[in-house]
Amino acid sequence: MSLNYIGETLPSLLNGLLMTLRIFFETIIFSLPLGIIVGLGLTSKLKVLSKILTFYVWVMRGTPLLLQLIFVFYGFPILGVTFPRFGAALLAFVLNYAAYFAEIFRGGIQAIDSDQYEAAKVLQLTHFQTLRKIIIPQVIKIVFPSIGNEVINLFKDSSLVYVIGLGDLLRAGNVAMSRDVTLVPLILVAIIYLALIGICTIILKKIENHFSYYR
Repeated sequence: MSLNYIGETLPSLLNGLLMTLRIFFETIIFSLPLGIIVGLGLTSKLKVLSKILTFYVWVMRGTPLLLQLIFVFYGFPILGVTFPRFGAALLAFVLNYAAYFAEIFRGGIQAIDSDQYEAAKVLQLTHFQTLRKIIIPQVIKIVFPSIGNEVINLFKDSSLVYVIGLGDLLRAGNVAMSRDVTLVPLILVAIIYLALIGICTIILKKIENHFSYYR
């Protein structure tokens, strides 16, 4: 494993890493709030709404993310809707991860004792105030470990964007491997993924400790 070769290969890998990070952060930014909204909708007393959202979650969780990527990028144009490569990838990732987050939040919301809602009524809090000040903070504490697992999975799933031609970290490694006929680029890719997940794990642990005051 020549240091000169590593130095020559790293710039292209780091360029691919930028795409991986962009997919990761933008998916988190959009899918988490959407997951909370859908999670609340799943627990809604409006049966029509809850059934529609249940069907959405069932479809997203029941089909592979790779298939969803292919469908959005190659299938939607047949229906007259065309997305740029990054837009198609982001849409597929957000819809997929929002469904997983929604199911996690639904479980967290249903784990809250009904007495909490009664106490909020006694305090004359509005429904929005009850959610913001009482329910959501407790739900976040309950579901955070599961959310953390999905966040870590997102780093690895981001490599699927290669299927629609986006130049992410893994694709950059594959290109270098095919060009130079060596496994060194893939070893470097593995090291970068491990470093990213290690950093992410540390950050998630610190955030989880921050919410420990709800115990």
